[in-house]
Amino acid sequence: MKKLMIGFMLLNTAVMSIAQENDPYVWLEEVESPKALAFAEEQSTKTLNVLMANPEYQKIYDNILKVVNSKDRIIYPNLNGAFMYNFWQDEKNPRGIWRRCTKESYEAKSPAWETLLDLDVLSEKDGIKWVYKGASGLYPKYDRFLLRLSRGGGDAVVIKEFDVNTKTFIEGGFQLAEAKGSAGYLDVNNVIVSSDFGPGTMTSSGYANQVKLWKRGTDISTAQLIHEGNVEDVSSFGYLMRDGDLKYLIIGRSPTFYTSEQYVFENGKKIKLDLPDDAQMSGILHNELIVLLKSEWEVNGQKYPQGALVSLDFKKLIKNEKVIKTIFTPDATASIDGISTTKNKLLLNVLRNVKGELHIFSIEGGKWLGKKVDAPNFGTISLSDADEFSDQYYASFTDFLTPTTLYKGDASKNTFTVHQSLPAFFDGSKYKIDQNYVKSTDGTMVPYFIISKKGITLDGTNPTLLYAYGGFEVSMTPSYSASVGLNWLENGGTYVLANIRGGGEFGPKWHQAGLKEKRQIVYDDFHAVAEDLIKKKITSPAHLGIMGGSNGGLLMGVAFTQRPELYNAVVCQVPLLDMKRYNKLLAGASWMGEYGNPDIAEEWAFISKYSPYQNLKKEQNIPKFISILLLEMIGFTQVTPEKW
Repeated sequence: MKKLMIGFMLLNTAVMSIAQENDPYVWLEEVESPKALAFAEEQSTKTLNVLMANPEYQKIYDNILKVVNSKDRIIYPNLNGAFMYNFWQDEKNPRGIWRRCTKESYEAKSPAWETLLDLDVLSEKDGIKWVYKGASGLYPKYDRFLLRLSRGGGDAVVIKEFDVNTKTFIEGGFQLAEAKGSAGYLDVNNVIVSSDFGPGTMTSSGYANQVKLWKRGTDISTAQLIHEGNVEDVSSFGYLMRDGDLKYLIIGRSPTFYTSEQYVFENGKKIKLDLPDDAQMSGILHNELIVLLKSEWEVNGQKYPQGALVSLDFKKLIKNEKVIKTIFTPDATASIDGISTTKNKLLLNVLRNVKGELHIFSIEGGKWLGKKVDAPNFGTISLSDADEFSDQYYASFTDFLTPTTLYKGDASKNTFTVHQSLPAFFDGSKYKIDQNYVKSTDGTMVPYFIISKKGITLDGTNPTLLYAYGGFEVSMTPSYSASVGLNWLENGGTYVLANIRGGGEFGPKWHQAGLKEKRQIVYDDFHAVAEDLIKKKITSPAHLGIMGGSNGGLLMGVAFTQRPELYNAVVCQVPLLDMKRYNKLLAGASWMGEYGNPDIAEEWAFISKYSPYQNLKKEQNIPKFISILLLEMIGFTQVTPEKW
């Protein structure tokens, strides 16, 4: 029986090179060259021919199209002043429309939408396939925005100033050429910008290395330089942090993906904030700077543990005085997964054993006191948006069998009510959700979720799809997938989500356990979950498929090269496969904080042990590669080993 690996553009040609020195595929690094694109097109055609020949293909395609084109979608709000903003795409607006409605009509569940910008019309007019990448508005009226538009969906964006009242781009307004940078209003006539200002102004990772102040009506070449980092840094950036009507100009320099220096720019000078270089600032509330600690921090003999959330008197911190309050200290089962603020309250999304909780905090008697919101359990709670002018906020809940529901909350009253719910695309009552734990190679217990039919027979014959990511402190939490339900569960499949290390499910320690030279433990965790599924006779190697994308695609490559006997199908999406040269393409250099630098002999020594391209052996049962991004289209629905 042939193993099947579904990838993206044979050996990842469109995303990351598999080339190395003296390698015959080195030309694939020119990802937009005619030769590489022609090669990718050829492989894609072969893929389509194979997949479309499957008798289930059209049914699966129609199922996915039904989900994608459904009008029943959560309308997530973006609160700006008196209006709710939203970006919407459907079959009539494939590139999308940016729109708004009054806050009152949205809250009344009868939004009267006003289209501000039609991306399809703009794309046709300009002859460019514009992709909306977000907008930042001018406080407090939010009548002007800096729109970020990408040509075709890349990371680099063009920034253009837009008037929402006239629904037009402002002639002679702020505009930045395409670059991996940012811009934000200081006031109506001044912005802070980080962009490509010419040769020598970008980092080796391809991001902006300079921060400038730009005055309306002047040429960008005359903008005032207020910060410049090092070319080896990941990036430098600037932004405005607000505490009510008070505002602070913040400059950040990121030497690595996980470290940064933070400065306040006042009276023409940069004042460095004395914080740990891996700490994460999350806003200011009533002069309290909210800081999430990624490592233990000792100040004046007091130790603040890794993963804790603390606050500091901001005005005193600027003067290099530290007055610290503890907000929340997670235990071994918990981590902080989201932080937001309303006008008067701090909202905290907590993961406890990979299941979401929502807490509200406020300062009372000089201390932070919190209370838990009465929200659904055993799923994922995500903070959507919070109102800076009141204590209202929106949050969503979902799990594997429950369609997403958007809730409206009031942090001052601790209310939490349904605003909008999605319909079910499949009958979730037929299935159950279990959470198991397995011991990894170092004795650590690793959790994983199993979604299966009630009354499942444990005889090793259940077609099972195992998904994981394992990197960049990204937590894999329960979520509803109509595609998985319609095209996998409904066809007899079992779905498994593994919470392996490298992610953030149990805080910074869970992520840092798999960094750089320790990365093999991430793969050991994944192998352990697969072995446990087989040991418990939930499935067997003949019936077990695995799936992951990007960093998870690397995981798939490692899983196949290290333990091919465990799997009968590998879905390898947009992967990193050649870890010898990953840092030389696109934003690869910025990821060296996660994987290490392969150009340093000592670091290549541990990277080389797992890099899939270097560890693929000639004598190994090499899989057939199918080269197109089709997971979203076909739902990975081959549910029997005969079809695999």
